[in-house]
Amino acid sequence: IEKRLERYTFSDYILHKKEVRKMDFGYVRVSTKEQNPDRQIKKLLELGIDQRNIYIEKKSGHTFCREVYDMLVNHVMREGDRLTVTELKRFGRNYVEIYHEWQHITKEQHMDIRVADMPILDTSKDKNLMGQVISDVVLALLSYVAESDWEERHELQRQGIEVAKEQ
Repeated sequence: IEKRLERYTFSDYILHKKEVRKMDFGYVRVSTKEQNPDRQIKKLLELGIDQRNIYIEKKSGHTFCREVYDMLVNHVMREGDRLTVTELKRFGRNYVEIYHEWQHITKEQHMDIRVADMPILDTSKDKNLMGQVISDVVLALLSYVAESDWEERHELQRQGIEVAKEQ
């Protein structure tokens, strides 16, 4: 983490701090150390995000207690910057927490979020009230689906373990 922050020069920091330029950041998350984040990294690079602005974390998406995510959103990014994830489930899998973090980033921090595979979930576009309402409704629906998918997978896993124990 520290090495990534050292890559910025002092003038980069000053320019960024004064909001002379807005920056794009990518966030890559996989749930386990065995999973490979390369597909997500490739997609973010194709979207034009600089390699040094891509942050990678190997932690469950069911909670936002993630060190890399917290450092990126609350300490590296500044007002006007944009956070990009390849899919909503890479952002998180807990309905309430996804919604809370979305509001924190967009309304409190005044930053944007882009979900690459869902163009309607790009807060850097359609800043009018209608765009915000549509984005909020779609986010609520998709967050619910992401959490339901997580719960279903874990229930099926639990059932599979029970059957295996019985045999």
